[in-house]
Amino acid sequence: MIFEVEFKTKWSDFDPNRHMRHTAYNDYASEVRVRYFQEHGLSITEFSKLNIGPILFKEETSFFKEIHIGENITVKMELEGASKGIERWRFNHQIFNENGILSAEIKVYGAWIDLEKRKLTAPPQSFVSIFESLPKTNNFVEIPLKECAVEN
Repeated sequence: MIFEVEFKTKWSDFDPNRHMRHTAYNDYASEVRVRYFQEHGLSITEFSKLNIGPILFKEETSFFKEIHIGENITVKMELEGASKGIERWRFNHQIFNENGILSAEIKVYGAWIDLEKRKLTAPPQSFVSIFESLPKTNNFVEIPLKECAVEN
C-alpha cells in the first residue's frame, strides 16, 4: 500500500505565472517523508534524542503537468531502494493534481548523519523495521553495501 497525503495548496506555493513553484513540489515531498516518520515513531524530537538526522545527497525532479492556483494535490511516497542496514536509501514521490494526473515525480537519495560528529552513520536497528514497513516501488533494489561505506 502506497503512503499518501493530500494537501490544500496555498498562495505561497505559486509563482507569477500562476502555477506551482518548482521548489514547492520538493517541499511537499519532504513533508510526506516527515509525516511518515512521525507516524512510525520517528518525530523530530526522537531524531534529536538519537543525535541522528537524514541527509540528502541528490534530489531529482521531473515535471509533467502544471498545478494551478486553487488545485489540491496528492503526494504518494514509496521506497525505491535501500541498503540492507538502511545506511543509504532512495525515495520516490509522485505528485498528482486534483484530477489524479501525475504532475511531478521526485526522487531523493540520502543517508543518515551523526549530528554531533557531523559524519555519516548507520541508523539504530529500530529504523530498519520502520523502513521494512515502507511501501516499495515495483523496481525496488537493494543498494549494495560497497556503495554504503559509513565513516565511523
